[in-house]
Amino acid sequence: MFTRCMCRWQAKSITSAVPNAGKNYHAPSIAKVLSSSEAFENADLNLNCFIRSVRKQKRVAFAAVGDGSTIQSLQAILTPEQAKNLCIGQGVRLSGAWIPSQGHGQSHELQVKQVTVVGDSNAEPALTRSKKTYPLQKKTHSVEYLRTMPEMRARLPLNALILRLRSFIRARLTQFFEERDFFETHTPLITTSDCEGAGDVFVVSTRPPTNPSTTGSGSEFFQTQTYLSVSSQLHLEALAQSLGKVWTLSPAFRAERSMTPRHLSEFYMLEAEALFVEDLESIMRLVEELVRSLVSSLEVSPIGKELLTADFVQRDSSREALQRRWDMVSSEIAWPRITFAEAVSRLEQAKAKGVAFEFDPARGIQAEHEKYIAKKGPVFITDYPRHMKPFYMMASQRGEENAACFDLIFPDVCEVAGGSLREHRNEKLEGAGKELEWYRNVRRWGSVPHGGFGLGFERLLAYLSGVPNLREVVAFPRWAGMSRSS
Repeated sequence: MFTRCMCRWQAKSITSAVPNAGKNYHAPSIAKVLSSSEAFENADLNLNCFIRSVRKQKRVAFAAVGDGSTIQSLQAILTPEQAKNLCIGQGVRLSGAWIPSQGHGQSHELQVKQVTVVGDSNAEPALTRSKKTYPLQKKTHSVEYLRTMPEMRARLPLNALILRLRSFIRARLTQFFEERDFFETHTPLITTSDCEGAGDVFVVSTRPPTNPSTTGSGSEFFQTQTYLSVSSQLHLEALAQSLGKVWTLSPAFRAERSMTPRHLSEFYMLEAEALFVEDLESIMRLVEELVRSLVSSLEVSPIGKELLTADFVQRDSSREALQRRWDMVSSEIAWPRITFAEAVSRLEQAKAKGVAFEFDPARGIQAEHEKYIAKKGPVFITDYPRHMKPFYMMASQRGEENAACFDLIFPDVCEVAGGSLREHRNEKLEGAGKELEWYRNVRRWGSVPHGGFGLGFERLLAYLSGVPNLREVVAFPRWAGMSRSS
């Protein structure tokens, strides 16, 4: 009884120690106010926001403010005295009445009664007022310029929209998998194996970068060589033996020195595994349902509507082109399934008709080939030759020389996802090295047919937003050769 009373007294004391703490924390978002303008009409509002721009006139001042919840700005009406020391970038708390607007642009505006500067900005030095130092002025900035300051570019309304898209899709992923009895799991980022076998891995070490020969290396820390994970698949397979159906959205790292718009050194992979799966079609159908579900949710959401109306330099798609992208995916027509051999045959026929390819498709399907195959919509390419794929893939029912696998190809962004049936028989696991003894144990002590897939999260976001470069759908992108610290 005494403990309960003490907790109540402490909570009351803490709350009262911060003036207007509860009221300020629960202030409505600007997105909510703008979307429900009539419901808030003539109400007194307290808004926590940032100054996007200030226009000062002799008798009145106008401030465009935002809080990251929408690309739209809310217009605030101030007196010249209230706006005297306001400048772009400041964090402010505005109190006032939400009234019908007499101008154009929005139906209502905030008639400010009180302004509190919560966080100052040196956008305009107080002494000179002559040189604006705020790096994001009210003009169009190039993506190259914005990449030099990732800590600031997220403040731009359109960059914030991409971050909200990430959040939205992440939430819908959880909903999708919960409805199908999948369990979310968390897999390690430090591993002792290269899942894909490509060798493009980052080595984990405690050696000082200025003296690689220093004793006390990373290998001594773990007593074995360790790497940053390139995939969660192997660990997901082990967890699936316990939970049946599992998924994760985790960072992945690849030391691939590719500078294309489709590659990053650090990215997120959506991966899922399911037991008692004996046919590849089940996995492809799951991926198809997943992407369709995400697009259907996006189309009717406020974020989807903002994406269609937004006009920003990072995107090379018009509203109509973006809608066509979504329509390609959300159509109820099943996405085509073609084998690797059929894909090569199509490409050879295209060459015979005069289509020029830099690389020979028979030696491996490259990005230029994928763009050609998927120019009309998503396509599954199945049954790749086994020598082109990792050791853990099961042989195809169409022949031992092929793997029971698929790559999902999207227009423009090329490969978005890949999956396979996993080899569940221990004696068939050729190519699993000594460091993967734990992986073989999963088979040795009870295993069943299973399969799964991995989907590049940033590539999906790039497709859904119409942004051509993955560096613009990540808050702090990492790529080969980058020099800016953040």
